Amino acid sequence: MGWLFVLLAASSELVSVIGLKKYSTKKGFISMLLYVGGFAASLSFLYKSFEFLQTSTAYAVWIGIGTAGAVLINMVFFGESKSKGRLASVCCIIIGVVGLKALS
Repeated sequence: MGWLFVLLAASSELVSVIGLKKYSTKKGFISMLLYVGGFAASLSFLYKSFEFLQTSTAYAVWIGIGTAGAVLINMVFFGESKSKGRLASVCCIIIGVVGLKALS
């Protein structure tokens, strides 16, 4: 159950990243709602996951999914660089997150 909350927290964080990107380019109610609501939901789900998982592991996995997801979202939808170095770095983050999950 704890991992479900971590995944919901990470998904909510990715929604907030999209809202933040949109809000930074054009201020609007919907983008602000995605931005603020996404982060609020993300932190709520993360907090709930601490009832089932070690705080350090849940937090690290949440950060890893959020970081890798944000980079990939910005590459795909917002035209950020898709250099080999950036892609290799995202792969390292994913490998680390999978390792933490596998060893927990």
